[in-house]
Amino acid sequence: MENIPINTDSPSVIQEIIYQLKIKDVMTRDLITLRKSGTMRNVQLTMAKYKVSAVPITDSMRILGLVSIEDIIKALDNGYINDKIEKHMTRKLIVLEDDMPLSFAISYFNKYTFGRFPILNKEKELVGIISMRDINAKLLEHLNFAMQKLENSIESNNPTEIKNNTKEFQTVKFNFEIAGQASTEIKKTLKKMNLDRKFIRRVAVASYELEINQVVHSNGGVIKAVFDSDKITIIASDDGPGIPDLDKALTEGFSTANDWIRSLGFGAGMGLPNSKRVADEFEISSTPKGTIVKVGFNIIKEEI
Repeated sequence: MENIPINTDSPSVIQEIIYQLKIKDVMTRDLITLRKSGTMRNVQLTMAKYKVSAVPITDSMRILGLVSIEDIIKALDNGYINDKIEKHMTRKLIVLEDDMPLSFAISYFNKYTFGRFPILNKEKELVGIISMRDINAKLLEHLNFAMQKLENSIESNNPTEIKNNTKEFQTVKFNFEIAGQASTEIKKTLKKMNLDRKFIRRVAVASYELEINQVVHSNGGVIKAVFDSDKITIIASDDGPGIPDLDKALTEGFSTANDWIRSLGFGAGMGLPNSKRVADEFEISSTPKGTIVKVGFNIIKEEI
């Protein structure tokens, strides 16, 4: 399982685990680092000793670069294995933050050919490194736990009736600690209603995309879920700054995210298009005072 796709066809149990986990829950924390004043030979020996395939180059927990096994192979082939590290280390790094949702790390492994990504905390200090091996190991651990829990419990066959029940969740600008909580709780409620899995995935995708959109692009807001007997409605309302051009915002790949946001794994320009694609009804309005997005999902008899 080298790449794990995040889409409406992914197994629901894997989606739920991925949306619940943060990068800090999965990353490797025991780091082997070197300083830029060392040599590429030092890196080679360090890799052999600790059986690692990459070594971050740091200065007081600030990451300066990275040397991978591929860099060492090039150094050996081209005869500069005794050169200083700072001369050949990779300086242009794509980093992730420890409190980001795990789904963004997975999307970056799908997008790039890198074998690992450095992880920083809010103080921009290097606190970990993540690879697909780390992700797969953690997912397997949680899947095993989920299977044991399923085996030890008996689920009721009677659907839970929820009529005109509303749940609200707050979002905060750039607060990735709570990002994903609303969509997770909405999905749990839908499962209790014994709705079709594909239907639940569609609602989960829209609620997650709208929630992350608020965290990344707005000043914060509210995700409201309305559970009726024949319909599920998600209403995302924020406190601005608004969307200048709604047509562009609904175009796949268009994004107003700055370079910093993109470097964190956000701003792919798919949030609103994905929400519109999976919903039965889609409405959006926006002013500088705020944006309101309303998506509806019809519960048809075949999906119950």
